[in-house]
Amino acid sequence: MKAGIATCLVMASIAGVPHRAAAEWKPIEKVQPYSIAGASGRELYESIGARGPKLSVGMRTIAQTSFALTWTRKYETRGNDCVLAVAKPKLIITYVLPKPENRLSGQIKANWTTFIEGVQAHEKVHGDIIVDMVRKIEAATLGLTVPDDPKCRKIRDEMTTRLSALSQEQRKRSRDFDQVELSPGGNVHQLILNLVNGG
Repeated sequence: MKAGIATCLVMASIAGVPHRAAAEWKPIEKVQPYSIAGASGRELYESIGARGPKLSVGMRTIAQTSFALTWTRKYETRGNDCVLAVAKPKLIITYVLPKPENRLSGQIKANWTTFIEGVQAHEKVHGDIIVDMVRKIEAATLGLTVPDDPKCRKIRDEMTTRLSALSQEQRKRSRDFDQVELSPGGNVHQLILNLVNGG
């Protein structure tokens, strides 16, 4: 059984909703557990392989980080220009993580605790990368002014270009991080070996 860790990107946008100013915001973070069974590290890992989140290619993964992103945006016409006057994000990050359905004890419990804490730390990095992307989107679009755009049409094309570039950057950072962590000798690879071989 081969399991990895994946990050899923979900993006949506709400435009034209009035709001006075871009206030400080914080992401909403949720944990969604899925049940696994086993009395040993190997059995727990095999259960992850059978029950873990599915990837688009049909493989299963240990854990997954996904997000939903919506925006409150207000466009204003100033003279003949269009300005994005308000851009306030609402970001919900969901971490899907394994959880043993049976109570563990002794060395198995200790090994599992080390494993799941490491997996959670790994997923949190993906969450931080997502938050960083949203802050970059905010910085790149709030106050954006497009001249000769009284109907605020050109500005949307410009924003799409900027958002696409930042989205691609986020995906690449997550892929590069996974490549290091999941490679032989990498942090997650070591967590798996310690869980499977530790009991």
